[in-house]
Order: sequence, then C-alpha cells, then structure tokens
Amino acid sequence: MMGGIKAQYDCVKVFSETDFTEDLKSVSIPVLVLHGEDDQIVPYATTAVKAHELLQNGTLILYPGFSHGMPTTEAATINNDILTFINQ
Repeated sequence: MMGGIKAQYDCVKVFSETDFTEDLKSVSIPVLVLHGEDDQIVPYATTAVKAHELLQNGTLILYPGFSHGMPTTEAATINNDILTFINQ
C-alpha cells in the first residue's frame, strides 16, 4: 500500500479513537462486512466481528489468509461475494 505518511497516520488515529458503536447499532439496512483474517493493520476480531454483532442486519464474510490489501490482491473473490450479496 502506498500513501503519504501524514495521511496514513491521520487515518489510523481517527479510526482508532472514534467510537462507531451507536452508529452501527442504528443501521437497519442489509450490510456486508468483509475482512481478511491475516490483516496486519486492522485486527478482524475487534473490528469486523464486533461490527457484525452491532449491526441489525449484517452479513459477515471472513477470508482466511487475506491481508489488508485484499480488495486489490483478491478482487475476483471479493467482487463475486459483493455481487452475490447485492443479488440476494
């Protein structure tokens, strides 16, 4: 992943210090949560799993071995799952 260090730092700071609990609880539409189990940047157990638990109508797909960059490195798999979710 490439990006400016200041932008990446600011992004991590905001995401690590912002509590989205009440926002997630208020979402009632179907939501697809996708996360790689080998994400070394954002741990799936405390983010994706927790988000799924808080959503009223969430679907969680965890990908063993997929990293933080999975939308790029595993695009075919992820795009197929997104399309399947949309078509349900």
